[in-house]
Amino acid sequence: MTKIMWTTNGTMRKIKTQNQIEMLQFPGLNQDCNIFHLITTRQGGVSQGNYATMNPAVHVDDDPEAVRKNRELLCEALAIPEDHLVTPTQVHEDQIRIVSGDYLEFTPGMRKDYLAGVDALITNMPKICMGVSTADCVPILLWDPQNKVAAAAHVGWRGTVKQIGVKTVHRMVELFGCHPGHIRAAIGPCIGEKAFEVGDEVVKAFEEIGYSLQEMGSRNPETGKAHIDLQKANQLQLQGIGILPQHIEVAGMCTWENQEELFSARRLGIQSGRILSAIMIKK
Repeated sequence: MTKIMWTTNGTMRKIKTQNQIEMLQFPGLNQDCNIFHLITTRQGGVSQGNYATMNPAVHVDDDPEAVRKNRELLCEALAIPEDHLVTPTQVHEDQIRIVSGDYLEFTPGMRKDYLAGVDALITNMPKICMGVSTADCVPILLWDPQNKVAAAAHVGWRGTVKQIGVKTVHRMVELFGCHPGHIRAAIGPCIGEKAFEVGDEVVKAFEEIGYSLQEMGSRNPETGKAHIDLQKANQLQLQGIGILPQHIEVAGMCTWENQEELFSARRLGIQSGRILSAIMIKK
């Protein structure tokens, strides 16, 4: 895959593939030659309107043919078969699935059922590109270089309360012998604290799992409304289970504020495109 690289801000890097798909990458994860990871932007596909142009998400009412073409372009850039791009049907819950060799033997119908209602994926299989779709929620990519295990999790505010990022790490430990101290985590672009105004019921939900608003957010002194920093909340959760602070990269990019580059459901509406955050073990 031919890449042109340049820095977009102090945290993320951008690449452009030979077939013109623009992606973001974390500098730290990018240093590991055993994996390839990506966060798609809005550039490089064929979708139109609120889905323009690179929307690889299947379940958002985009033109199915445009989505198929976008995913074909993405797989072409990754040099993998189209059925090796694995994305679940997310529901803001905490279900996790393992993508193993058995998965590759499933029929299309079996794959659809296996990935329904799932918000995180884990694999130790090479050449399987697992990804989650977001448009304000938090994507988290996990990589254990010791055991060569990768994971991707979709974490909205409900997923943060359900601690799906933490549960994904626990599953990596339980099934693959991973150690949190070895795991690298990358917390991708999502809606930022300034734009993410929430009701007090959301604040209460966080308080019920032991997080005060002062720890992971703030209250606007003019409006009295609460604002939550989802990236910080997930960073605190991951550090709390033993992932080292220096092993956690945070994008620091707000989907609402970066509307030209990233999809934001709060800005565009639910009927809009999605960002794909994905990770693939090379060998």
